[in-house]
Amino acid sequence: MSSVVPAEGHVRIRFENVVQHFRVIRERPDTLREAFAHIFRKRTSYYNFDALKGISFSIREGESVGIVGRNGSGKSTILKIIAGVYRPSAGKTTISGTVAALIELGAGFHPDLTGRENIVINGLLLGLSKHQIQQREQRITEFAELGEFIDSPVKQYSSGMYMRLAFAIATEVDPDILLIDEILAVGDAGFRQKCMARIDDFRQRGKSIVFVSHGPGDVRAICERALLIHEGMLIEDGPVDQVLARYEGIVQQAVGD
Repeated sequence: MSSVVPAEGHVRIRFENVVQHFRVIRERPDTLREAFAHIFRKRTSYYNFDALKGISFSIREGESVGIVGRNGSGKSTILKIIAGVYRPSAGKTTISGTVAALIELGAGFHPDLTGRENIVINGLLLGLSKHQIQQREQRITEFAELGEFIDSPVKQYSSGMYMRLAFAIATEVDPDILLIDEILAVGDAGFRQKCMARIDDFRQRGKSIVFVSHGPGDVRAICERALLIHEGMLIEDGPVDQVLARYEGIVQQAVGD
């Protein structure tokens, strides 16, 4: 594996030989009788799956790093560990600074509450005071461009509306680390341009960005460094074009097989 040494600066994210196990159910009993039958037979109905296999890297203040790899390679698992959704099964992680995560559409939103009410809830979860949320609320609603839907329950929102509100909240709280996982793919072209402009502003102000995407163009536009994850392992860490070239080779090989 070739690697790149991060630029001088404060380390925001560090993974040291991180392993993530998941228990995968082989079969689910359809009836209560079948469930009892499994208990008495003492038959193992699950297996352990290693989503990450000893991952090590660090990301410094001001770096924008893309994570690429095929579906199921472990990219989103890395983001969820950084966000605190998962605790590693083994290894050590160090996260320094506040984190805002755009990982799954609707994550952190209460479906029965309005967009405006969810702004308050998410702001509090991200560490803002009520006064700070009030100061930012108008900027969030203006950026999200939801109009009167801001006072409608978010369960009525389309995927694009979810993305608008989630992105507006996550970037307005001004985190030290911004995590983005494919969420920009559901936005229209005009709003994507707004998002990219705000991401560029984050870069200029020295924020750390971790960006997962299957779009090489977006990775090149946002990141100067990339990590290639393959079957739970980090196999390439370096300049974006170098990493994307190897990733595209893996994809072509899979298509050929």
